[in-house]
Amino acid sequence: MSRYVGPRIKLMRALGIDLPGLSRKSVEQRNYPPGQHGQKQRRRSNFANQLLEKQKLRVNYGVTERQLRRLFAEARQSKTPTGDKLVELLERRLDNVVFRAGFAPTIPAARQLVSHRHVRVNGLAVNIPSYRVRIGDRIEVREKSRSLAVVSESLNEPALARPEWITWNETAGYAQVGHLPAADNVPFPVELQQVVEYYSNRI
Repeated sequence: MSRYVGPRIKLMRALGIDLPGLSRKSVEQRNYPPGQHGQKQRRRSNFANQLLEKQKLRVNYGVTERQLRRLFAEARQSKTPTGDKLVELLERRLDNVVFRAGFAPTIPAARQLVSHRHVRVNGLAVNIPSYRVRIGDRIEVREKSRSLAVVSESLNEPALARPEWITWNETAGYAQVGHLPAADNVPFPVELQQVVEYYSNRI
């Protein structure tokens, strides 16, 4: 399945939640699903609830279904609780770290910065959005790219407060991974157990 490229606010309305990694906009004014029947009360089955929680993660972090399944399979083999490990693996993606550090307003914008080789990890250019950062890694935007409007505007007004697992050096303008992210670092409400139950019957 390819990545979604349609209206982002419409997707967030369908999921019924603001996803800061996807868009800076909010569904507050129209907090009901799109379409002519969007405002009608709907009963959700257990499967529908599981699917909804899974889609929140997939859409916010901008991963395909195949990528998320692969990450879940890896998380299940860990000694850490599966849901917690899944969040850790998603949060450690380079495109997400660039976003959470404040270099980009959204994860899609961060992915573009990474793909166009504007981002350095430990001084070396990395153009793989799914690159997994490790403790101690230093992430920064190259000197010539710091004047880009998307970077300067985002640094002046970050979409989210930087998580405590990312250390920010104001003087040098770089971020560093202090420790691995935890499950509560997801910047929106999600029931991880529902995600685990969804995939447990399918992988």
